[in-house]
Amino acid sequence: MDIRPIDDRIAVSPQLAVNDIAELAKQGFKTIVANRPDREEPGQPPMSDLEAAAEANGLKWIYQPVESGNILDSDVDRFDQMIREADTPVLAFCRSGTRCTVLWALSSARREPADEIINKARGAGYDISGLTPRMAQQAGQ
Repeated sequence: MDIRPIDDRIAVSPQLAVNDIAELAKQGFKTIVANRPDREEPGQPPMSDLEAAAEANGLKWIYQPVESGNILDSDVDRFDQMIREADTPVLAFCRSGTRCTVLWALSSARREPADEIINKARGAGYDISGLTPRMAQQAGQ
């Protein structure tokens, strides 16, 4: 697993395997968010298998599939509500972790300055500086 903490509420990760779920529970995660559509690419574990493993290990499972490269404001709205209400810490995953980081950044831009968000994402290994205009747009909402 490649868990990348962003802040005390959320970490992101590339694709999880079913056998990763028990370890996530041992590490103290409370909620798993899947931002990757089922069957996005061959060989990806079925979301139903990951969900069953999460539930078997006492973790809350949230499935919010988002198309890579096409994050809509409605996706950001859903992610924002989820992250504010979720039992934390949350682990969100997609193919590489970037999609989850972008969702987090855009939702966080409603409450935090863009430079702080960019620095947190950079600390997790993601360069989201190109999102600055869209974060400014979110800040105005």
